[in-house]
Amino acid sequence: MYSARLLDHFQNPRNVGELPPPAVTVSVSNPACGDILRLSVEFREGRVAEARYKTRGCTASIAAGSALTELLIGKTAAEIAALRPEDVEDAVGGLSAESKHAAQLALDAARAVVRGATIGHEKR
Repeated sequence: MYSARLLDHFQNPRNVGELPPPAVTVSVSNPACGDILRLSVEFREGRVAEARYKTRGCTASIAAGSALTELLIGKTAAEIAALRPEDVEDAVGGLSAESKHAAQLALDAARAVVRGATIGHEKR
């Protein structure tokens, strides 16, 4: 049912936790399934220097959060805004139809971080 890459991100999640300020930290949820993703990102010189996450949810959401943190490192806010759910799906080796919500949850968090970085926070 799950790809080897997805299971690897689930069993060996990368970048778990939270970053202290001045990192931008957001929480997003999927009201349909109840999954919650908390994402912390620190920008330095206009690019993501560090990213951490915590997820309460299904296997796919936990794996998508892990993969998202890896996708974000080194990206600018504009590059993050251009990410698509398919980018997250590819990073975990694909998602079944019933798990595609995990990629959207990850993207919702990434977009919320971009908004937080540009509204009420200095651009770093």
